[in-house]
Amino acid sequence: MTETRPPLPPFTRETAIQKVRSAEDGWNSCDPKRVSLVYTPDSYWRNRSEFCHGREEIVAFLTRKWAKELDYRLIKELWAFTDNRIAVRFAYEWHDDSGNWFRSYGNENWEFADNGLMQRRFACINDLPIKESDCKCHWDRSGPRPKDHPGLSDLGL
Repeated sequence: MTETRPPLPPFTRETAIQKVRSAEDGWNSCDPKRVSLVYTPDSYWRNRSEFCHGREEIVAFLTRKWAKELDYRLIKELWAFTDNRIAVRFAYEWHDDSGNWFRSYGNENWEFADNGLMQRRFACINDLPIKESDCKCHWDRSGPRPKDHPGLSDLGL
């Protein structure tokens, strides 16, 4: 049986937004294994200057990432979509083990297989040092961003 991850391409505005929010919720879990399951087994990534091929490398990458980026909270927003591709912009906040806070901004381009699993992901990300008092991502780390928490545009990001 083939894995599927609805909604499936081709995307509408509504289904593209569903895909983006689902990705946001998954990444906010900070669970590398869970996140890896939305990608094809042979998925290809570029994240900053690092390249990953397949779920095993994705799990290793995310494990390293979330060991460094503590109290990670992410907001994604649909930028554009067509057929089997989605572009998003995002911001996430985190701190390192010395208590230095950052807001990381970026864009991602996603390409999906017919079964709804992501087969290609390209991410460009920049980090901005911030004060903890400047954080805008406020919700309990034990779950996804609440439905009533502002999105990127609402926060002026």
